[in-house]
Amino acid sequence: MANVISDETIEYVGILAKLALSDEEREQAKKDMGKMLDYIDKLGELDTTGIEPMSHVFPVQNVFREDVVTNGDLCEQTLRNAPGEKDNMFIVPMTV
Repeated sequence: MANVISDETIEYVGILAKLALSDEEREQAKKDMGKMLDYIDKLGELDTTGIEPMSHVFPVQNVFREDVVTNGDLCEQTLRNAPGEKDNMFIVPMTV
């Protein structure tokens, strides 16, 4: 195991994740994090020459469309259910 995780790192990550870890859980987390970092290091050893970098495994394209209003002005219909209305707006109780 080339990557050794310190107790301070585990405690810091626990604080960030808002986790209260027992001593056994801390030790297990240290082992697990070390294994994850070792695996990432192993992936770095792969020969990736000739492989084009990508940001997504599936081909992704932006699909733009014209922004068209389809439901029209439903202001009166919407305000019909309002408990109070003034100037085409809902009247609601003040909250402070």
